[in-house]
Amino acid sequence: MSEELDLSVLLPASPEQVYIAWLDSQAHAAFTGSPADIDPREGGAFTAWDNYIQGRTLVLEPNLRIFQSWRTTEFPADAPDSFLELLLTPEKDGTRLILRHTSIPDGQSGQYREGWEEYYFKPMLAYFGD
Repeated sequence: MSEELDLSVLLPASPEQVYIAWLDSQAHAAFTGSPADIDPREGGAFTAWDNYIQGRTLVLEPNLRIFQSWRTTEFPADAPDSFLELLLTPEKDGTRLILRHTSIPDGQSGQYREGWEEYYFKPMLAYFGD
């Protein structure tokens, strides 16, 4: 059995700005405050938070959708990768980022919910100038 999360945040930026920042190593590191190494192509590998997070970008729909395999160093060794889907929807005051995180190992969704809020959404709001 696995767990999943559905989260969203309204960012004061265009879908293009959010899309680029997520996939650019320097921008990703700038908004999280931690090293990231991202190959921004379909099939490209990425790491974030000083190698705590790793995965591959599986599908890109420019400025609309990013779909990635995703895991952390806290996943059990035999656990398969989870999946992260980011949907970017323009709204009057910016971009609605909808984050769907699926196939999370049992018992870990709570910590990742907090992590997305604290280590991604809050810093992204600051980065984009909220």
